[in-house]
Amino acid sequence: MSARLHSLKPGELDADQQALYDSIAGGDRAKGTQHFPLRAPDGSLNGPFGVMLHAPGVSTSLQELGATIRYRTSLTARVREIAILMVARAVQSDFEWWAHERVARAVGLTDVELQALAASQFTSADPAEQAAADLCAGLLSGKPFEDAAYAELVARLGVTAIIEVTTLVGYYRTLADLMRTFDVGVPDTE
Repeated sequence: MSARLHSLKPGELDADQQALYDSIAGGDRAKGTQHFPLRAPDGSLNGPFGVMLHAPGVSTSLQELGATIRYRTSLTARVREIAILMVARAVQSDFEWWAHERVARAVGLTDVELQALAASQFTSADPAEQAAADLCAGLLSGKPFEDAAYAELVARLGVTAIIEVTTLVGYYRTLADLMRTFDVGVPDTE
């Protein structure tokens, strides 16, 4: 999992860690088709989830936010994955790119679209997808939105989706920071 943290396996968890483990490994992320392995062969959790187990107090809320972003927003699956991949590329999160490229393919993103996202040159004919991409690019640049640009985002996305995309960007930045701090990369799945 990490060069800096011990991978916590199910038999090593205290009660709070076990509750968090169960909510991740038995929650929305574990339902349906698995596009990337949530667990390593030894039962420990891959990616940011393994890190989260080391601080269950804050991580319980963090993983609940992530589950909400992934499964309970107004965003289409394509918009969500476009935004996640834009964050992954911008913050150079190999794990998030690796994991969500698989999800993106499953929700219909093409090789051409994925290559454009990888090159930070994504565009879409779909107004909502383009607006979400514009919002992500703006957030990731750190520059404030002018009133005209904000009004255009509201017209194309709506306030609810703007809040959801903005929260998504912050959440995936947080995951990237956790993985960078604890040197977590792509798991060996071969």
